[in-house]
Amino acid sequence: MLRSVVDRSIDAGVDGVVAAGSTGEVGALSSDERIALVDTVIEQTAGRVPVIAQTGATSTTEAIRLSKAAERSGADVLMLITPFYEPLTIDETVAYLTDVAGAVDLPVMLYNIPAVTGVNLDPATVRRLATEIDNVAYIKDSSANWEQALQLIHHHADVIGTFIGWDSYIYSALAEGAAGVMAGAANVVPDEIVSVARGIAAGDLAGALADWKRLYPVIDALISVPFISAVKAGLTARGLDVGDPRRPTAPLGAEQLAGVTAALARLEPIEQGV
Repeated sequence: MLRSVVDRSIDAGVDGVVAAGSTGEVGALSSDERIALVDTVIEQTAGRVPVIAQTGATSTTEAIRLSKAAERSGADVLMLITPFYEPLTIDETVAYLTDVAGAVDLPVMLYNIPAVTGVNLDPATVRRLATEIDNVAYIKDSSANWEQALQLIHHHADVIGTFIGWDSYIYSALAEGAAGVMAGAANVVPDEIVSVARGIAAGDLAGALADWKRLYPVIDALISVPFISAVKAGLTARGLDVGDPRRPTAPLGAEQLAGVTAALARLEPIEQGV
């Protein structure tokens, strides 16, 4: 089923795939499962698009182990969440990222998701990391702080490419000039998100906005309930029965599920050949 999701995403025209991200239930996987997951995604992708492997962990040693495994397997970029049990100081965070990035040769994407880690990588710290660590090239900002996102996009693009990881900002981020977006909802509605991204890239902001307005109710429905459960329910509703989330995460309740499936049912198909 994982291979089917990969193929479906690539067939829809995505520019890359992420393995072992938050929506991929990374927190519920063992280390060996994470390695197998990354290996499978890389194998199935077969060079068609870049693979970003999320290899951060709660210890520097484990993050290095996962990062080296992903590098050997053929990942194109490593995405590093910072340790997510005890919140670190900024100095500890910088030391962790320096050690892990220094253990590999691949480009590194910082993963800023303070709701999980308890630590926010503010723009000044991001700039410091990008200028002091040679292979830090990107950041995925999932802070949901739009002002911070704008600062990264507009003030720091000379040293780092900013990908926004908050699905409701897809149109806004791309229109503002973000390097890209990483959307868990793209598992469910890849064609529609690709249409928005391609429209903006072609300079057709009005057409992309029209596509976004059709799509946004689905995005809103997905993010208004537990997101991992919503993505799995959305995939099932669209014909890929990926099953329930791994326990202890619960599937959507009946009312929540009805909201997601209703939003998907109302989604107008995108025009073909545009």
